[in-house]
This record gives sequence, structure tokens and C-alpha cells, in this order.
Amino acid sequence: MTDRTNHLIAVGLSRSLKRKPIRLLFEGLPIVLFRTQDGQARALHDRCPHRHAPLSGGKVVGDALECPYHGWQFNGSGALVDMPCHVGALPRMAVPALAVQEAGGILFVGKSGGNEPYLTCATGPDMIAMTMENRVRSTVLDVAENILDATHTHFTHKGILRGLSSRRYRVKITVTAGADWVEAVYEGEPRQEGMVSRLLEGERGKGVARFRAPGIAELEFWGKRRLNLATTFHLRQEDADTVHGVAILAGPRQGGFGWLKALMLRPFFRIALGQDQRVLEASKNNAALFGNPQAAIGPLDILREPIRAILEGRVPDIAGETVIHEMEL
Repeated sequence: MTDRTNHLIAVGLSRSLKRKPIRLLFEGLPIVLFRTQDGQARALHDRCPHRHAPLSGGKVVGDALECPYHGWQFNGSGALVDMPCHVGALPRMAVPALAVQEAGGILFVGKSGGNEPYLTCATGPDMIAMTMENRVRSTVLDVAENILDATHTHFTHKGILRGLSSRRYRVKITVTAGADWVEAVYEGEPRQEGMVSRLLEGERGKGVARFRAPGIAELEFWGKRRLNLATTFHLRQEDADTVHGVAILAGPRQGGFGWLKALMLRPFFRIALGQDQRVLEASKNNAALFGNPQAAIGPLDILREPIRAILEGRVPDIAGETVIHEMEL
């Protein structure tokens, strides 16, 4: 089993957390995010130990969060710092706290703060990035596989990511994996013929699809000499039915042209997200009507089982190997 206790997980965008506390589910438990007086983001279990009221219904007072029921106040470390009406020394009580870090406009939460938050493969002064977030009724396994699956784009995203014609190219896929990651490198497709590729990408050298713990799906689109576009999806199972995702779209700055390309990409990206959301939710609803049978695994589903292993904390069976596939895309 791989150790995942130190992973910091993206839970939202920094701009969404202002003075009002936010309640969300983190690994099955409600937590509350709030900002202290100096702007620091903090996270506590969303339960006052006194009468179990949600602390997210209260307000921030200085550097503490005030319970809406009896006004008990807890600081960013979870310690009780005020109890209105009480005379004398405060009892030693606390609410469990979680580690919070902010990077790239994203809020990351973890059980400990041991690791630096991972943002995207496309970093550096010559790169620009935009962030978005979304929710879909599905599982992380299904969403991650959907993001990294090349074959569904001919049908779900026809015209946006793929062309309208039936032309295909013979593509070589090299799959490698480690203890908590798997990667597929696609070579042989000169370009995707959809609107996004024609407007923004240009000639393609290779494509890369990658999944890494704890729930990060990445796509890279390389030209002959440089990275043209990278999309990174931070995924987490918010509850049994819902996946929350924070997406980063990154590409070369190219002076001001990079920002123009990013603004052009954003609406197309939202359309593609909506297309995926509809098919994922329709599939989930339909499977439920048939008693949620086991999904079939076909010869083109090259990443599903490695992704499943990583999500379950296991080392993929192909770790340390190089596996070659061919398909027509």
C-alpha cells in the first residue's frame, strides 16, 4: 500500500473564500474553511464540541471562528479561545484542525502539511494558467478515466476536440507506471481536427495522459518543440455521488497572445466539460436502473485498472514495465 496521508488535496478556488465561512465535505466529514483577520485560510472540523452546532453557521471574529449557538470561539489551530458568560480560566477544549495551503489561486487541505501542493506540470515564468471548478455526479475513477480516454472524444466531443470526418490515424501509445502514477504517451497523430486544435494547438508532436495520486488527471499536448497546452484536473470524491474538480489550464505566454488564446479556450473548455458531465451522469443513472453491474473492460481501456489501483492505494500491476499499444484515433 502506498502512503497517501501527506497529500494536500485541492478543495476549491482561493477567490471563493472571503470573510464568510464555507462548509464542505472532505473525505466524508464536514469541514469549515475560514479566513482569519490577516487573511490566512484555516480549516476545522465543522462541529462545535459543545452541542454539535455547525461552526460554518457562525462568523469570524478576529482570528477565531465563533459558534452560532453559544458563541464559543476557536482559533485557526482549533483551540477554544473564548466562552461568553464564563468567569475564570477556560477549559481545555479544541476542534480538530487540518492543514491548509494556498498556491496558484487554489485552496489545498490535508491531514498534515507535510508536502507542497502540486499544481500542474506546466510551470515557469513563460507559462500562464487559468483555474476553474466543477462538480459532476460520478466517481473519481470514472471521471479520471473519462478525462484521459482518447477514444470517446470522437463521439462525445465531435467538432470541439475532434473533427467531423471519420478520418483516423494509427497511433502508438507507450504506457509506463510507478508506485502512485501511470502515464500514456501518444505518438503518430499529426493534430486533432476539432475546433480547439485548429484554433489553439497547431501541429502536434505527442500527447501525454497521466494520472497521479491522490486524484490528479493531466493532459499535455506538445508541438514539435514545446508544450502547447496542459490541463490538470484535481479530483476528489466529495460524497458518494459527487466528484468535485479544480481544473488548471496552462500554456505558453507568447507575449500577450497566450492570454488571448486562453480566453478563446475557456468557453470551448466549458462546453467540453458540459458534454462530459452529461454523459457521465447519464451513464451513472442508467447503471443504477440495472442494479449497478460491473463495467466491462475493453482492450482500449488502457488506463482504467492502473487508475483504480492508485485510488485504492495499491501499486499498479504494470509499475516498472513499458507496455506498448496501438489504436486508430
